[in-house]
Amino acid sequence: MITEKISDQAQGTTSMKPQSSVAASGIDTKAAIWAAVLAGAVFMMLEMIMVPVFMGGGPWGPPRMIAAIGMGKGVLPPPATFDAGIMMVAMLIHFGLSLILAFLFAFIARGRSVGMSMAIGAAFGLVVYLVNFYGMTAVFPWFAMARGWVGIFAHVMYGAVLGLVYASIARRAR
Repeated sequence: MITEKISDQAQGTTSMKPQSSVAASGIDTKAAIWAAVLAGAVFMMLEMIMVPVFMGGGPWGPPRMIAAIGMGKGVLPPPATFDAGIMMVAMLIHFGLSLILAFLFAFIARGRSVGMSMAIGAAFGLVVYLVNFYGMTAVFPWFAMARGWVGIFAHVMYGAVLGLVYASIARRAR
């Protein structure tokens, strides 16, 4: 926890007081970072489990699609096998985007209850899906092949977890 020394002039003593992670904009930075990491991890796990189970693809297909944003379409499956370098690039891109989205979400959801933040988050996740799989296909055409209910579900769950974690941590800071 970040702390700052506060001198009590009248008593002549020094005490430690927690310093807030809330920015002037009302966004709780710590809550946004934790929300980005946890929601991003849930999203990736859902994709890597649900794609093989329900769509017959490999678990490494979703990370390869993400890595292709930075590495080009040459890393797309097949083969949908594990590659440490591709996975590292995928995680950097994925969690970088998750962090940006979490701060955007925090701006929208600041000060809201946990339930309301989860509902807003679920809608936010759906909007992110639509932007990614319909808007971004002009730049990344391989996203079109991944359209479907698994992607919608994973994005809605990403948003709901984003809302849950952000509001829960931000609430404790208040």
